[in-house]
Amino acid sequence: MSSAASSSNLQRKQTVAAQAAHGAAEMTRRMICGGLAGMIAKVSNVFHLMNLFAGYFDVSMRSMNSICASTLTFSEVLPFRCDPVVVTATNPLDRIRMLSQTGEHGSASGAKASSLQLYRSIIRNEGIMGLWAGNGANLLRVFPAKSIVFSSNDFYRGCCGYLYYGSSQKNSEQSGSLPLFLSFLSGGLAGITATAATYPLDLARGRITGKLAGPGGKKYYKGIANTMIVTVREEGFKALYKGITPTLLGAMPYEGIKFGTVGILERIFPKDHDTESKSYNVTRKLIFGGAGGVMASLITYPNDTVRRLLQLQGSKGTTEHFEGYWDCVRKTYGKYGIERFYRGGGLNIVRMAPNTAIQFGSYELLKQLSAGYF
Repeated sequence: MSSAASSSNLQRKQTVAAQAAHGAAEMTRRMICGGLAGMIAKVSNVFHLMNLFAGYFDVSMRSMNSICASTLTFSEVLPFRCDPVVVTATNPLDRIRMLSQTGEHGSASGAKASSLQLYRSIIRNEGIMGLWAGNGANLLRVFPAKSIVFSSNDFYRGCCGYLYYGSSQKNSEQSGSLPLFLSFLSGGLAGITATAATYPLDLARGRITGKLAGPGGKKYYKGIANTMIVTVREEGFKALYKGITPTLLGAMPYEGIKFGTVGILERIFPKDHDTESKSYNVTRKLIFGGAGGVMASLITYPNDTVRRLLQLQGSKGTTEHFEGYWDCVRKTYGKYGIERFYRGGGLNIVRMAPNTAIQFGSYELLKQLSAGYF
């Protein structure tokens, strides 16, 4: 009797260990897929930018693609033909957007400047490479941030589905479909998790990108390591987390709205199982992801402006000082009005719509391709 009980206990332990190992491997797979999806979105945004530039300069994208095709064969690897021209081509848009938000662009403090004026100021003060200031921190942040946000969203969705349906089996039978509030909750928790894990890199990027060089082209911060060292030395270790409150407050609704929008669109437009295929699923995720990104950006952009202002306070060359989140909101609104919170918002939508679409589509595709390998 004791031998049978001992054998049963051993079998249960082996089953639990196998399930834990499988869960860890599955989470690792999803983290890798999420990180790669973020990097692919960075790369493939080149195509979107080249379309914009082609329209602006009245240049045919077909001829541009012909030029790329005559010298490059990268399109055989990824379905984004002109991507290798400049892997990080969206950074100039981001630099201009963040200078619009912070007001640290060499004009009177907080004064409004057009995108063209900001572009000229960057070239004049920092040269052409100034358009890519903060790009290193951004690239370093993308992989861990996206790997955490996508994998943890899947994890939280699984937990919410288990609690909502009462069992993992019923949740699987419903294809993981959740009510809007649970999709919002799982996405919001994923955003908070990713933000908390990668925030110092976000602050370094914000300080490098959101501040124009001083007189004579003197840069206040010279790279990720220098930014963190100078910040800790002059302001203390806690300064690496300046602005984290609005960032966490913003991460919850931003990721919640983004993933929640995707979730509700999946319920409104359910999968057609008669025509279901890999390309069909990826296309759905592309469209739903782009819609989720635009919706989240429109609603949460004012909070993003506040967090950038808080990140920069106390840094070299910045005179603005706020006692906290609501003090920043009150002073900024009192001095500049509601318009101040939306500066750079148009550029943000141009940047985020294709970015989030490709993130979701790439994540879905990579999950399908890697299924069974872990």
